[in-house]
Amino acid sequence: MFDVFTQMAALIGCGIAWRIFKPFGFDADRCRLPLTTLVYTLLLPALVIQVLWQAPLGLESIQVSFAAAFGVVSALGLAWLFYRWRNTEHHIMGTLILAAAFPNATYMGLPVLEQVLGDWAQSIAIQYDLFACTPLLLTVGILIAQHYGDHGKRENPFIGLLKVPPLWAAVIGVALNLGEVPKSDWMEQWLGMLAAPVIPLMLISLGMSLQWSSWRRHYAALLLPVLLIQLLIMPLLVWAVAWASGLEGDVLIGVILEATMPSMVLGLVICDRYGLNTGLYAIAVTLSTLISLVSIPIWFSLLT
Repeated sequence: MFDVFTQMAALIGCGIAWRIFKPFGFDADRCRLPLTTLVYTLLLPALVIQVLWQAPLGLESIQVSFAAAFGVVSALGLAWLFYRWRNTEHHIMGTLILAAAFPNATYMGLPVLEQVLGDWAQSIAIQYDLFACTPLLLTVGILIAQHYGDHGKRENPFIGLLKVPPLWAAVIGVALNLGEVPKSDWMEQWLGMLAAPVIPLMLISLGMSLQWSSWRRHYAALLLPVLLIQLLIMPLLVWAVAWASGLEGDVLIGVILEATMPSMVLGLVICDRYGLNTGLYAIAVTLSTLISLVSIPIWFSLLT
């Protein structure tokens, strides 16, 4: 476990180093966009198809998705109640609600589960994210961003779901799986070649997104509830509902580990688009990610 997390931390550190040193004059934000676009539109969909084509789909998939959705919705409610009680400024409240509720289930969760549980656990991360977290983010999350943001954008969030390549890949993978379509050796190797760079590129781009430049002294009090909800309360809630639904063994461990992930990086794009406090959200991602490098191994040791 120690070797796994030091290797992951080293890949994240490569991204941080890029942000600091700007090789050949290319800053991290300029490089991260094409890198994440490549992963999001081509490489990750290939991995999703590869995994879901052969993953066991059934009641367990429903249990994983329900536990994930329960965790996100519960975190949304807890964050909303707390920041409403504190009379938090409107656009800051929206930012913190998103940061508290949506975990980095793919960009961080996928490599964690693959490394600590094995390749088979990739399907847990993909189902946790694409069957629950991402649909909720692009519907409920967008509605929250529209309500609390300053840009006044009004879009149909369900239309946005149709523009997500990994979700289309999930539909294709599930259809091929349920249709029992055989996978040729050529297709297996081709999808494997596309999928192989996903994890290192995701971790490097995660490091590129971490930044302290937006830090303000009063952020500490604002972010403490986000960190408690995201890294402690949500995993406990997901643990309870996943166990009650009948999940057990390594699948249960995988689902709980997904709930321990830090704040979702994709939220930065949503904050930019709808006029929320992007700097504050970036600090939430940075803090939760750095703390998670310690908290996730602790969770894993407790679970095993």
